Parts: sequence; structure tokens; C-alpha cells
Amino acid sequence: MKLQQPLYSAASRVFGLPAIALLMACLGTFAPEKASAQDPEFTQFYSNPVYLNPAFAGAARCPRFVMNYRNQWPAMSGNYVTSAAAYDQHIPSISGGLGFVVMNDRAGRGTLSTTRISGIYSYQQAISRKFSIKAGFEATYFQKALDWSQLTFGDMIDPRKGFIYESQDKPRGGQVSQVDFSAGIVGFSKKVYFGFAAHHLNEPNESLVVGVSRLPMKLTAHFGALLPLDGDARYASAFISPNILYRRQGEFQQLNFGGYVSKGPIVGGIWYRGILGTQYRDAFIVTLGVQSDVIKFGYSYDVTVSDLTPATGGSHEVSMSLNFDCRSKRIKFRSPPCPGF
Repeated sequence: MKLQQPLYSAASRVFGLPAIALLMACLGTFAPEKASAQDPEFTQFYSNPVYLNPAFAGAARCPRFVMNYRNQWPAMSGNYVTSAAAYDQHIPSISGGLGFVVMNDRAGRGTLSTTRISGIYSYQQAISRKFSIKAGFEATYFQKALDWSQLTFGDMIDPRKGFIYESQDKPRGGQVSQVDFSAGIVGFSKKVYFGFAAHHLNEPNESLVVGVSRLPMKLTAHFGALLPLDGDARYASAFISPNILYRRQGEFQQLNFGGYVSKGPIVGGIWYRGILGTQYRDAFIVTLGVQSDVIKFGYSYDVTVSDLTPATGGSHEVSMSLNFDCRSKRIKFRSPPCPGF
């Protein structure tokens, strides 16, 4: 049989289907011949720009190091913990940017874990005096692993004493390693930016058991602007940044819209994230950050508005970005005016 609902997916996070419970049902009951999976995500997608779109590699020109940590639904036993670290910079000798990303995602207190290591190259081209484009290509090696010893099954339960028996279910799973390819493009002027990214172009097989579990291609479109509130952009101290992001992976469609307001070093934002084509709602998001020329630090909280609202504990996310100085190297370069949160 074919399983239409993704095994390990952003949809399961949104719809209130704990990934490990779903995984157990699939492995222990359905034994599907084919299934699909989806990616973890970050609420502060611009705080990890090269994860959002490989075309952002080198977009800051100078060396940039970013770190992200997300704990989704901490009040539930099957919570999701995702962390990432990325480095990128523009390299004049190769006429483009280089980036590296390491990400780890753990579901069900480590029962299902995924580690990804990516290398990125991007190329920038000025189209006119006011408009430029960047195109990027990403190659990834990833490993997904299942710790069968942490799963529980119905035949382990005593009606009065709880989980006291050994399961008779035959252990399966282990780990799988694959390569993955992605690409993206970004266009921008001094105030407006937009982009499109296609991740998992080769749709690698992630199956941990017999059969095929393809990672569907993820398509992301994003658009935004950075608008001064107090005069010319070169001298303004306050900005508003409206943004919208659309994402599709398999049958799952997501829409984020909201914006940021900054005044000096302080940044605040509010967002709504919803699931298209269903009756499900996801979350309202509140973000607060501080920034300088060197460091940016952001915190966001996702207020769950689905039926799981009382039980999830929301989602906490922290980001930090370090921008190193390289002003002594005088080259003509344009950077997208994207927010850092």
C-alpha cells in the first residue's frame, strides 16, 4: 500500500500528529511500501539565510557565522529539537560566495535523528545600476537514523503495571545515508528582495525499512521589502519590513506572512503561519531581537493555535549571527536588504 501522510513531516508537527507515534503506526501496523517525508524548519528563516535559499551564500560579503536552535512543543514527550550552524562569505577570486551548513534534527527525544552537512556556491550578477541577482547551488550529505530501542508497542503493556514486557516486534530501521542537491535564485534592489529555492532536486530515498520513502522536492518562494520610516534609507534609524513566504513540499503547503519593525538596535516582529488547503491553523509568532554591525541576537515564540494549544508548550527559537569586518577589501558589492531575524 502507499502511505499518503508523511512519516516525519512539518505537516505532522502542524496537524498534531506526533512523529514518533505516527512512525510506530507505520512501521508496526501498515509496513508501507512507499512513504514520503518533509523537512524541519526555522521560524526565523532569515536568521539562517543559506538554509532558506542557497543563493544567499556570500550575500553579506564579509564572513558571516550564524547559529540557530529550535525546541518545538517542549511540553510533549515527542518534541522536536533542531539546531544548525552556518558560515558563508563572498570570495572575489571565484566571483561568488561560499557557504557551509551543518544541521541536526531530533524527534521523539532522539528516537529519530537527521544530520545534514551542506556545501554551497553562489554567483552574483548586476543586471542594472539598481538591481542584481544571485544564483546558488547546494550539495548535501545527510544521515538519518532510528533508535528502535526507544520505541514502545502495545504488546509491552500490562493493564495494571504499564510497560513491563519485551516487545515481540522484530527490530527494523538503523540508518540511511544519501546525497542531496538544491538550487536557488534571489533578486534584489536597495529596498525590495525576492527569491525562489528548490531543495531536494533528486528526491533522495530516506527509507529506514523495506520500501521507498522519498524526500519530496521542497519549493520555496519569498518576497519582502525594507522601508525606512524616518527619511532616506541611507540615514534612517527606523525601518519596517513586510514579508511573505510560501512553501510547498509534496501535498503540504504553508504560508507565512508578517513583518518586522526596527528602531536603532531593537527589532520586533509578528507573524502568522498557516496551512493552505486544509482547515488546520498553525501558529502566531512573536519575535524580539537586538542588532549591531557585528552581532545579531533573536528570540521567537510560536503560539500554537491548533487543537493542540493547551498541550504543546509552544515553540522556542533562538538565533545568533556574527558578521566579521572585511572593509579593507574595497570591491564593488551589493547586499540584499533582508532582515536578520
